[in-house]
Amino acid sequence: MTRLRVVLADDDVLLRQGLVVLLERAGVSVVGQAGDGDTLLRVARETVPDLAVVDIRMPPTNTTEGLETARLIRRELPDVGILVLSAHVEVEHAMELLAGGRRVGYLLKSRVADVEEFLEAVRRVARGGAVVDPALIQELVSVRRRDNPLDVLSEREREVLALMAEGRSNVGIARRLWVTEGTVEKHVHSILGKLDLGETDDDHRRVRAVLTFLQAP
Repeated sequence: MTRLRVVLADDDVLLRQGLVVLLERAGVSVVGQAGDGDTLLRVARETVPDLAVVDIRMPPTNTTEGLETARLIRRELPDVGILVLSAHVEVEHAMELLAGGRRVGYLLKSRVADVEEFLEAVRRVARGGAVVDPALIQELVSVRRRDNPLDVLSEREREVLALMAEGRSNVGIARRLWVTEGTVEKHVHSILGKLDLGETDDDHRRVRAVLTFLQAP
């Protein structure tokens, strides 16, 4: 089986090297490293990895260089997955990133401490999925608008949709909620119907449901 190929970008050398060790031990090939946006873009062009793990803030200004470089990579190399790491929940930046749909993820750096969860996020995004840090979800749902498209969903359907937003499969949701996969499938079908997400050629209904959830207060 071909090993997953990853590029790492973070100006914190100790964190970056720690991630290299963690990923290599898990059978992932780290094919490039960078400490700034320009180097990241060059390395991504040279190696065309399966995934780029990118710190949202990097030199020279330590504002959004990582995110801006991730946009360039997505534009030039659309098949490269993007997993952005952030020290804090930054809703606006996260929503802009996640609007790209598939092969994208946003995690807090503190989540790296849970090695298995971090590795699963890496694999999930590289496979074409999306990953959203639970802390971002909590931040987004803490404020509610009067006209909330999620009001049509039952409490259980909201639970299922929240787990979908974390990038979990139906099997993973079933395990978390202690129900059968068939039950989850029924909930997902109901969610898509209630949110009026008909099938189209261009949009993935599951991704659109997650975006509806994330954009709702």
